[in-house]
Amino acid sequence: MVPVVYSMTVSLDGFIAGPGDDIGWTAPDPELMRFHNEQTRDLGAHVCGRRLYQTMLVWETAEQTMSDETDLEFARIWRPIPKVVFSRTLNSVEGNASLATGDIATEIGRLRDRPGGGAVAIGGAGIAAAAIAEDLVDEYRQFVRPIVLGDGTPYFPRLDRALDLRLVESRIFGSQVVYLRYQRVR
Repeated sequence: MVPVVYSMTVSLDGFIAGPGDDIGWTAPDPELMRFHNEQTRDLGAHVCGRRLYQTMLVWETAEQTMSDETDLEFARIWRPIPKVVFSRTLNSVEGNASLATGDIATEIGRLRDRPGGGAVAIGGAGIAAAAIAEDLVDEYRQFVRPIVLGDGTPYFPRLDRALDLRLVESRIFGSQVVYLRYQRVR
């Protein structure tokens, strides 16, 4: 079955955004960006909420606003990936995106059943929390940045049960970001 992957940069104390939704501390260095490019090549679809969708719109016009070749490569990889956006306020979306018409389990089921394969990625804490509650996430990927924020948006929601995970990969980047990849033990 096509895996569902939740991948985000996270502070040492477990937040994906600081107070006031600050994500300025999450920008990847060139080495990490190349790693993100390789991981993104393996995606067959991406599910996100409105805020992350709007943050990622910059990649739709990257050639007009960016000059770094690694960034432009990410844009070329990212744009064709089908995206499903969960939003209560958006009436339309751009690029290769569509608005969700079902609940999280229905939308992920559709993406898992589509031809072509490739992992289904989930981005954003809110939509990930809904997928975790439905036990839909197969793999957790954290890019742990050596910063303590003290407060913000947590990577994991409050859980009513423990998640048994198995570490399958780790890596330390020159920027001291630690990549941890866990698979769900079922």
